[in-house]
Amino acid sequence: MNCRDVDRVLIKSEKSVTASLSARAQEHLMSCERCRQLIGALEASDGAEGPSPVLLHQLERSLTKDLRPVRPLASQRYFLAAFAAIYVLIVAFGVYRMGAFAISVMSTLQAVAVLCALAVSAGVLTYSLVQQMVPGSRHRISPHYVPAAVMISLVSVMAGVFQFQHEQNFWRQGWSCLRAGVPLGLFAALPFWLLLRRGAILAPRIVGAAAGLLAGLVGTSALEIHCPILDIWHILTWHLGVALLGAVVGFAAGFAGEMAARNAQTAHH
Repeated sequence: MNCRDVDRVLIKSEKSVTASLSARAQEHLMSCERCRQLIGALEASDGAEGPSPVLLHQLERSLTKDLRPVRPLASQRYFLAAFAAIYVLIVAFGVYRMGAFAISVMSTLQAVAVLCALAVSAGVLTYSLVQQMVPGSRHRISPHYVPAAVMISLVSVMAGVFQFQHEQNFWRQGWSCLRAGVPLGLFAALPFWLLLRRGAILAPRIVGAAAGLLAGLVGTSALEIHCPILDIWHILTWHLGVALLGAVVGFAAGFAGEMAARNAQTAHH
């Protein structure tokens, strides 16, 4: 009989400490100071009185006074469909107002590559956001890297299918695209935020950046279908600039919300 054997006996025992020990264990205690101290501590805890019912009732009241009933979170399919519907409807609204002039000047390869890249990027961002609404969800790609990966992928696709062209009035035409795309992103940001606030967001900055990028991609998608300028500098600077601006604003909003919540907790304590 050794110390490990005594530990196993004590763990499995449902009786009092002394009654659970065999004769061999008792013999081991005679020569082991460590086990004698352990037995003494356990016997002392067995004899200790538990908390009073009044104290337990006060503790229960203090823990439950701020609890409020909440609605169960809808399924992931519901939120995925809701995000996708908002995205498509606002892009369609923007194209309806501005016109789809870019489709007629792009080649089939360019149109398919751009539209597929935008659709996949929006899908990846939406999936990541829905996963982040439920704490403890497993992520195939870390949410920290999703916005950057989406932007790098879009830049790579755009650079692969469009070429550098001489463009007159670069700033004036770019400003026109920026003014057309940013309002669509802001228009999409509100319903996206209303969906996100129904979940439990633990990383506001990461969620803000992803949601802002998704809202910005609404404006980028509408511009890619509308704007007939195929110069790569124009597309990277102004079209993707709308998406990048959305990500920056979303990150800043999430950071501000995180700081406000932290200050409120500090003031409360």
